Amino acid sequence: MVTLFPNMLHSEGSVFNTWKPMWVVLLEDGIEFYKKKSDNNPKGMIPLKGSTLTSPCQDFGKRMFVLKITTTKQQDHFFQAAYLEERDAWVRDIKKAIKCIEGGQKFARKSTRRSIRLPETIDLGALYLSMKDPEKGIKELNLEKDKKVFNHCFTGSGVIDWLVSNKLVRNRQEGLMISASLLSEGYLQPASDLSKNAADGIAENPFLDNPDAFYYFPDSGFFCEENSSDDDIILKEEFRGIIIKQGCLLKQGHRRKNWKVRKFILREDPAYLHYYDPAGGEDPLGAIHLRGCVVTSVESNPDGKKSDEENLFEIITADEVHYYMQAATAKERTEWIKAIQVASRTGK
Repeated sequence: MVTLFPNMLHSEGSVFNTWKPMWVVLLEDGIEFYKKKSDNNPKGMIPLKGSTLTSPCQDFGKRMFVLKITTTKQQDHFFQAAYLEERDAWVRDIKKAIKCIEGGQKFARKSTRRSIRLPETIDLGALYLSMKDPEKGIKELNLEKDKKVFNHCFTGSGVIDWLVSNKLVRNRQEGLMISASLLSEGYLQPASDLSKNAADGIAENPFLDNPDAFYYFPDSGFFCEENSSDDDIILKEEFRGIIIKQGCLLKQGHRRKNWKVRKFILREDPAYLHYYDPAGGEDPLGAIHLRGCVVTSVESNPDGKKSDEENLFEIITADEVHYYMQAATAKERTEWIKAIQVASRTGK
């Protein structure tokens, strides 16, 4: 069995210092890394048998929360976590996996892509098209939960009901397996907190046969908003997301590399980080699309150093655009990083 971890920065060797965001999977006997979560084929695999783990790793003076895995072939792989607790969780599970290998035991974790074995007759792509059929497919609804409205959505139990009623599966347990496969391959996306937690490995099964677990098709136009009677709701898609955090940060410019105070508003579903002139103005100066991004703490940045160089963090978008920000305190930096991480995994 394997477990999926959040996007992290990965580098092979310390000579060229080339860091790239990767989606990382911890297997029973190794670590696979993918360019993005939806990819079927890994970019590489690190065998854990005979490997050693070094943490904390000081090979990169300006990078924080780095761990190093050295294989039996003396090849070094470096991973950078976003904050201390995340790195320590990695270290704990990787050490456990290595210990299980040495003792001839299986590393028991939650189920993921390799634990699912589908019948050869199942074509997930064809099944997905059937589910989206306007007349005979799963009906998209506007569902309400915890004062939030989930648009273009359907429930986990509704998916299983549809599979069973159309005789595509023999029972609900088989429907659960098929649905987990659709989720793993990106044909379905989790919408509610319950379904997101299950997909992230917090629940026993990545897909839930539950009326409170909400899902959506990735190209359906899904969005989530507060159930509010306010008149000032902005209908533009990227502003539909619920505001989950806001406050002022220092931001480094891309051209002049100067630092200015900006007001930041973090929204999810879809995940955006908008920044504004703190002196006023309703229109944002810019926006950072967070879907698939990587965010990490840094001690300094190579393009333009802040004089005190404290509480810096970096956002690398899916298009590999780098943004540097500075929080007022270490606690505030960690809070922003955690909030951005959650939004990047759940936003559209």
